[in-house]
Amino acid sequence: MFTELPQRIRVNEVVTRDGFQSEPEFVPTTTKVELINALAGLGLNKIEVTSFVSPRAVPNLRDAAEVFAAITRDTPTRYVALVPNQQGCARALELGVEEINLVMSVSESHNLANMRMTCEQSLQQFGQIADMTAGTGMRLNGSLATSFGCPFEGQPTQERILGLVDAYLERGLHSLTLADTTGMAAPNQVQSLCQAVRARWPELELTLHFHNTRGLGLANVLAALAAGVDQFDASLGGLGGCPFAPGATGNICTEDLVHMLTEMGLQTGVDLDGLLLQSERLAGIVNHDLPGQVRKAGPRRQTRPLPHSVKQLMQDGRT
Repeated sequence: MFTELPQRIRVNEVVTRDGFQSEPEFVPTTTKVELINALAGLGLNKIEVTSFVSPRAVPNLRDAAEVFAAITRDTPTRYVALVPNQQGCARALELGVEEINLVMSVSESHNLANMRMTCEQSLQQFGQIADMTAGTGMRLNGSLATSFGCPFEGQPTQERILGLVDAYLERGLHSLTLADTTGMAAPNQVQSLCQAVRARWPELELTLHFHNTRGLGLANVLAALAAGVDQFDASLGGLGGCPFAPGATGNICTEDLVHMLTEMGLQTGVDLDGLLLQSERLAGIVNHDLPGQVRKAGPRRQTRPLPHSVKQLMQDGRT
């Protein structure tokens, strides 16, 4: 299964967008800015900073413009904003956002629940946004939500997904994310779809976005790695989920992902100790426990002090 793994894995952080969007309490703007600036110094490939979405739909991201205007943006990390429509794109252009993420669901029903439009209407908007951004240098990433399952319609066909990838690229999008929005993916399904996409578009920048809703998040990462995928979204502490899909709990955890990849001998360039420090801080920000495991247990190679009673036995020569 792991004959030709990518040696360098790019890790994208989504906590301040995907993580905070479902939090019931508003996270102060200054706190978001401080967290983003701290994460940007840890070697992450991208940070999805926020979303230019209606404040009524996602109240915790109502300060999107203020956050983007205040972050430092002085690292090699690429700073991204999710954009739902042309109005959001206009705001992103005003703020000099270097990459926007456009999202459409594979399933019609989830797209209506999430974006309030049909898939065809979403694709029309993507073409209009591509026209708006032509010549600006802004990169366009297209995310296909519910690529591995929809809570209303079940699993999509591979042919449906490949057809939508074609539709994205025809409209001028530069890169693609396959998103397991509701945590319905299984490893064999992941490997098969990733192999199909990479075979048809070998030069396409491809990201996988997994949730750990059913405990398969990191197993699905392994399946994607086996198919040659080298870029993954994750959320600090495992915070997040889709507020428009029943039962869709958190994203895969950034520090758990980096820990696993590091223990496999793969390079991420991400500071694991720094992630753990920020994850500890995040638990205090949201004032509840986080699902990430490495923060609780410690890295695999970390040792603990020997209990005093055992030390005494050793000193007494009884071992």
